[in-house]
Amino acid sequence: MSTVLITGANRGIGLEMARQYADNGWEVIGTARQADAADELNTIAGAETMELDVADEASVQKLAEALGDRPVDLFINNAGIYGPADFDRSGWLDLFNVNVVAPVELASSLKDNVARSGQKKMVVLSSQVGSIAENDTGSMMYYRSSKAAVNQAWKSLALQWQNDGLTLAMLHPGWVQTDMGGPQAPLSPEESVSGLRQVIDGLAPAQTGHFYNYDGREIPW
Repeated sequence: MSTVLITGANRGIGLEMARQYADNGWEVIGTARQADAADELNTIAGAETMELDVADEASVQKLAEALGDRPVDLFINNAGIYGPADFDRSGWLDLFNVNVVAPVELASSLKDNVARSGQKKMVVLSSQVGSIAENDTGSMMYYRSSKAAVNQAWKSLALQWQNDGLTLAMLHPGWVQTDMGGPQAPLSPEESVSGLRQVIDGLAPAQTGHFYNYDGREIPW
């Protein structure tokens, strides 16, 4: 049985990922800042909830210790925040801590677990707005900058680890009807995750370090 670890799996896209992977026979490890309060995640058959605050280094280390040498076929860094709408130095730094530093720290902490697995895949949920080439409005500067930064960091990890057999990719889930995306978004979580899973299933080592839309389109940097 393949194992997937999904951060921020207590709601939105992460919760739908947990549901779909569990329904397809995967062993699911879903993380939440408060495991006892992750009511919907805790009801998914085949899913195990583990506590994780991605912004807390000690919490990341605790998760790694709890996993031990357990193989993880697929690590999905889904947890992220939108950040400030206007300039706020503290808020911008908090945004980078969650959206950039945490994914790299988690990937590094889980590298050996993924390397022990059969599939050896890691993906980070980025955003199309992280593409410099496709920035034609100048809006969402703080969120955009965090996604551009995590793309660069994940690309670097992909190159550093390609000889270890790991495949890493950055994925845009689309504009999705979640707490962050809002009810006006055109995609349901079910549609987004179904597309993301197809992209992930098709990832091969030659694609490591690439940036894809949920429908499989490669997004320019």
